[in-house]
Amino acid sequence: MSIKQNKSLIGFVFSSVWLILLAIGLFEWFVCRVYVPDGHSLQLRYKGGIVFGGEDPEPGSMARDGQVGVQEEMRGPGRHFFNPLYWERTIVPDFVVMPGQIAVVTSKIGTPLPPGKFLVDGDLDGTDRVKHKGILRKVFGPGRYRANPYAFEFNIVGSEKVKVGRQEKVGGWVEIPTGHVGVVTMQTDNPQLGLLPGIQDKVLQPGLYPINPKEQQVDLIDVGFRKTSIQVSEQKDASGRSLYDEQGEPLAVTDTGINFPSNDGFDIQLDFSAIWGVLPADAAEIVRTFGNIAAVEEKVIEPQSESICRNNGSKMGAVELLIGESREAFQTAVSDEFKDVLAEKNITLLYGLVRHIYIPQEVRQPIQKGYVSDELRLTRDEETKTARIEADLREAESKVELEAERIRVDTDRLRAGVLAEGEKEAREIAAATEQLVAKIDRETAELDAQKTVMIGRAESGAEKMSSEASADKFRLAVQAFGSPAAFNKWEFAEQLPANLDLKLFYAGEGTLWTDLENITPTIPLKK
Repeated sequence: MSIKQNKSLIGFVFSSVWLILLAIGLFEWFVCRVYVPDGHSLQLRYKGGIVFGGEDPEPGSMARDGQVGVQEEMRGPGRHFFNPLYWERTIVPDFVVMPGQIAVVTSKIGTPLPPGKFLVDGDLDGTDRVKHKGILRKVFGPGRYRANPYAFEFNIVGSEKVKVGRQEKVGGWVEIPTGHVGVVTMQTDNPQLGLLPGIQDKVLQPGLYPINPKEQQVDLIDVGFRKTSIQVSEQKDASGRSLYDEQGEPLAVTDTGINFPSNDGFDIQLDFSAIWGVLPADAAEIVRTFGNIAAVEEKVIEPQSESICRNNGSKMGAVELLIGESREAFQTAVSDEFKDVLAEKNITLLYGLVRHIYIPQEVRQPIQKGYVSDELRLTRDEETKTARIEADLREAESKVELEAERIRVDTDRLRAGVLAEGEKEAREIAAATEQLVAKIDRETAELDAQKTVMIGRAESGAEKMSSEASADKFRLAVQAFGSPAAFNKWEFAEQLPANLDLKLFYAGEGTLWTDLENITPTIPLKK
């Protein structure tokens, strides 16, 4: 084969390889490429190889790498390449749980649960993956979840309310407001937490809770104190205004409020108010016993209020219920007994108040008249005491005025004496001051004279010493120069100015004055 033929063959081979690679690339890009947008996932099902097929997964499980069926792993957003000949590709949206919602998830794969069980422990992925079919015990709060819809079914739940008789139970996204607690009722046991079915003693405090309604239900119990009143209805006229008897007491409607016969046969009616409540520690027992707060008020507070008031009131006469001390004893007995009864039922009583007792007019009128007479007598006694006290006050005021005048006179006398004594002492001090001033002036004059003498002596001595020092200076200078003439020359030279300019010129004998005119004059000459 020639070289030219070899080159042609090699070129054909390279061209074929490039075409094959290009075809593979185009197939991958346009046929195998799958783009998964945000908020979605890619679900894959492996169909098996064309020649050898594939391995089947275990019963109740999803397929893994190399196994035929829906794959356990899902791909997230982005670009993926899977051959459609081997793979079935499905883009599925992620499960989104909004705020105020939860997701209750049901597992559609796994082995069946044991008889009597319907909740499954585990999670969507990880080491704690679900292994059984059924409803997951765990709930999923607000967020986005990538879960395979072939394996899991999401049920979005908000706040679920369920009526059980007269009780209203909630589940799902549970909000326990302030002033309330949540009493939990387990629908089944929870081995991980060691909880058994039924009402739990531990309550939920105010807050937000994701509650699986298949596992738990919550009763919202209003804790704290509230008021329950049993009120006597008053008679009214056509315009709606209350009617009163001659003593100003309102007329009561028969058989309203709490009514009972006294031990002396009179019909008594009264108003009663109870301030009661349920503490958080007692909330679970209240739900277990009564169901809710309304049932407590209906089954305990109202009937016990009437029963205790009737029992204690029927032991007393109408007059005893009207008079202060015996009426207070009735109030105390009712409150104490009511408190003990409620405490046995885990209810806390703050106050049990008998607010008003309606006594028949035929009993009340003579007693009130007697009280009015007593009050009038007491008023007269008080008026007499007031008059006596007023007289004592006037006498005391007179004594005060007399004592005030006496004190004023004594004060004027004492003030005059103090002024005289002060003036005397002032004059004595002034005379002593003048004597001291004169003595000081004399001593000052003597000191001035001594100062003048001493100054004169000092000045004379200083002048003498100065003259002696000057004479001594000239004597020493003359000694230093050797003769007075030499000293005079030195003194003359010292007095000459520093910038003195001397010029020398020659002049003949007797021609000095004439020669001065021919030179630059150093001394101005007058002509």
